[in-house]
Amino acid sequence: MEKYYFVGIKGSGMSSLAQVLFDLGNEVIGYDDNIHDSYTMIELNKRNIKIYYETPELTSDYIVIRSSAVRDTHKEIVNAKSKGCTIYEYYEMLGKLTDKYKTVAISGCHGKTTTTALLAHAFADTIGCNYIIGDGTGKANKESNLFFIEACEYYRHFLNYHPTYTIITNIDFDHPDYYKDFNDYKLAFQQFVDQTKDYVVAFGDDNDVRSLKYKKVLFYGFNDNNDIICKNLVLDSNGAQFDVEINNEFFGHFDLPLLGRHMVLNSLAVIGISKLLGLNAEQIEKELQTFKGAKRRFEETHIKDIVTVDDYAHHPTEVAATINSARQKYPDKEIVAILKPNTYTRTKELYKEFAESLNLADKAYVTPITCDRELASEHPGITSDLIINLLDNGEGIDDNTISKLLKHRNAVLLFMSCKDIYTMKKNYEELLKNENR
Repeated sequence: MEKYYFVGIKGSGMSSLAQVLFDLGNEVIGYDDNIHDSYTMIELNKRNIKIYYETPELTSDYIVIRSSAVRDTHKEIVNAKSKGCTIYEYYEMLGKLTDKYKTVAISGCHGKTTTTALLAHAFADTIGCNYIIGDGTGKANKESNLFFIEACEYYRHFLNYHPTYTIITNIDFDHPDYYKDFNDYKLAFQQFVDQTKDYVVAFGDDNDVRSLKYKKVLFYGFNDNNDIICKNLVLDSNGAQFDVEINNEFFGHFDLPLLGRHMVLNSLAVIGISKLLGLNAEQIEKELQTFKGAKRRFEETHIKDIVTVDDYAHHPTEVAATINSARQKYPDKEIVAILKPNTYTRTKELYKEFAESLNLADKAYVTPITCDRELASEHPGITSDLIINLLDNGEGIDDNTISKLLKHRNAVLLFMSCKDIYTMKKNYEELLKNENR
């Protein structure tokens, strides 16, 4: 048994990894600067994993795992070094762990979390599996040799992993604070493909995904030139129904209780990997039909004639997908989008695309930019106004002006961000409950 100390344990990946190491029989404790409750604490609390907000007593036999957001000057890292503790970055420890298993790594700019969660759901009650999902959920069983992980491309972190199988959901430029340009971004995915030991299951309707060089590949999508093809798709307010052909032969019919074409694509990736790993069509169909979704992915609350949605969307493509999903499920309601942009570099690079996506809604609001790893002073002139000025029907909003949302009736309010926009959602819901109509 090892002793682990997580610095930044409330991070979504950190929380998931802490749960896995705990489940494998290790002692796990953690620290976080954020004293407030977070959705990533749910599974930690179930395991009674202690979270400190002041420096605990450490001995040299603790292995310290640090979040990428934690700097060398952080007091917990300084203290751990003074105690002689071994220190790993999150992705370094995950890489060491995945080398011990038959690992499936789920990569791509969008869809990683839902695809990983759906894959874990499909195997949890069948063959069994270990998994790390980017919504703060992790689980391990000492008897299982399968490991499903969400593999993030930021800072090329996923190059620490050498998976047996890889999923690529798409290649859509992101993280402009690190990558020089799209070619640099795409090169990272090629390097990751080169490190994959067996099959890559990849989104074949994406020309950039197709242009990579593969040793073994199964392409999935809607187009007829794929190996795994969605046929006879029907989208309605309950989700999607579709048939799947694999290598030009009928494989099965599937009912998916999730909204949007992007969710159908995620399920095609899961179907491809599941078949490679030994599940049959009937098993896969049964598991897909009972999937409830990942945390912070189109999570709904109903109050009066209003539906509020908490969603992790933080890239223009994801924002558009969330808005389109809302229209699919609620065609007769007003669609209101509220976006909290994350990072100045992403806003600078993609503000036109953000505005284009937000214009799919009937009304859009944009909060000030929030960022843990960038300073506003280093990015003069980069504000949410870049997006707001291009909106057809939009304006700014912040924690002091939430009440302006009360004017919407019979509406779906989409709160979208990878940051804590769910606190704004919660405050709005309190106003709504107490409102006298």
